[in-house]
Amino acid sequence: MTTTTPTETDVLDPDIAQAAIEHCYEQGWSDGLPLVPASRPLVDRFLEAGGRPAEEIIGRMPQVDRTVTVELAAINAAMAGCKPEYFPVVLAAWEALMRERATGGGGWQSTSGPAPLIIVNGPIREELGFNSTGGVFGPGFRANATVARAIGLIVRNAFGVIPHELEQATQGVPGRWSICFGENEEDSPWPPLAESRGVPGNAVTTTLLRTCEYVDNRHTTDPEQLLSDFADTIGRSGSWIFKNALVGVVFCPEHARLLADAGYSREDVAAWLARHSGRSSDQLARAGKDFAEKGVRRPGDGAGSETFQRTIAEGAEDKVLIAVAGSRTAGISMVVRFFADWSGTSVPITTGEAS
Repeated sequence: MTTTTPTETDVLDPDIAQAAIEHCYEQGWSDGLPLVPASRPLVDRFLEAGGRPAEEIIGRMPQVDRTVTVELAAINAAMAGCKPEYFPVVLAAWEALMRERATGGGGWQSTSGPAPLIIVNGPIREELGFNSTGGVFGPGFRANATVARAIGLIVRNAFGVIPHELEQATQGVPGRWSICFGENEEDSPWPPLAESRGVPGNAVTTTLLRTCEYVDNRHTTDPEQLLSDFADTIGRSGSWIFKNALVGVVFCPEHARLLADAGYSREDVAAWLARHSGRSSDQLARAGKDFAEKGVRRPGDGAGSETFQRTIAEGAEDKVLIAVAGSRTAGISMVVRFFADWSGTSVPITTGEAS
C-alpha cells in the first residue's frame, strides 16, 4: 500500500483564497486592493515580532473617540501583505506619525488628502529588502509597499477614515498610502537622516505631505544654480495657502554629492533654501495670495511690490527635511511639501518578544 503526500497544489487552493479575499471586501476592510486574510496564528507571529503587548494603545483619534491597539495594528499590517518581520517598522512609523500635530487633529480627514512620507534608516533596510535606490517613489518592492499600505489600513479600519465618509479629500494625493523607502545611506555624502535627528541605527522618520514635485536639473555644476532651481519650485504659489509653509527635499545622490563637494552640509542646504524660497508681493498679487496677515493667504490691495515673502518662516530652518534616496542615473530629485509642520524627530525601530 502506498501513501501520497499532499502536493503544493492540493494545499494552496485558489478558490478558498478567493473566497477569503472576497469576505474581506464584503466587510469593508479593503482600500480597494485584495487583502491577505489575517488568521490568528499569523497575527500572533506579528505580535511576537513587534514585542509589545497586544492591548497597548498606540494611537487615539479623539474627535471620533477611537483608538488603535498593537493588535489592531498587527491585523491591518497582516492584511496589507507585510511579513511579520516588517511589523516593528510599521509600529515605529505609526509612532512617528502620532508625534505629528496634524495626525492628532484633522490631518487624516483633510480636504487635501495628505500622504504619509516614511523614511527608513539603518541596516534593517537591507535586511528586510527596502528599496533605497532607483524608483524609490514608485512600486516594485514588498517592504516599501506593504509598510505604507499598513498605515493606510490602520487609519481606515481603526479610525474609520473612509472615502466619502470621514475622509473629506477633494481630490487627494497620488500615492497617499505608498510613500515609504529607505534612505540611500551608501551613496549619501551626509550622515543618515535619523542619525542627524539624534537616533542612530534602525529608525523611521515621517511626516504628512501635501504633494511631491520633482526637480530635473542635470545641466549645471554650480551649487547655487542648483539650489536656486529648488528654491524656485519651493516658492511657487499654487500649494502655498498660509503665511508660511514647510517643505523638504529628497535629493538624488548626484545632487547631494554636488552640494556636499561644494562644502554644503545638510544644515547648510536647509538654511539656504529657507532664505531664498519665496515670491515677491507683486508675483503673489497676480495669484491673489499677497496678503496673509491672519494666516490664510488672500488678495491684498493689489498694489504689489518687490518685497520678498519667504515660503519657509525665519527660524524654521531646522524643520526642513533633507534626505537622500534614489539612484545615480540622473540629476532628478523630489521636493516634498509638508501638510503642516514637522516634529523634526525620528523613532527607533525595536524588536523583541511581547511581555
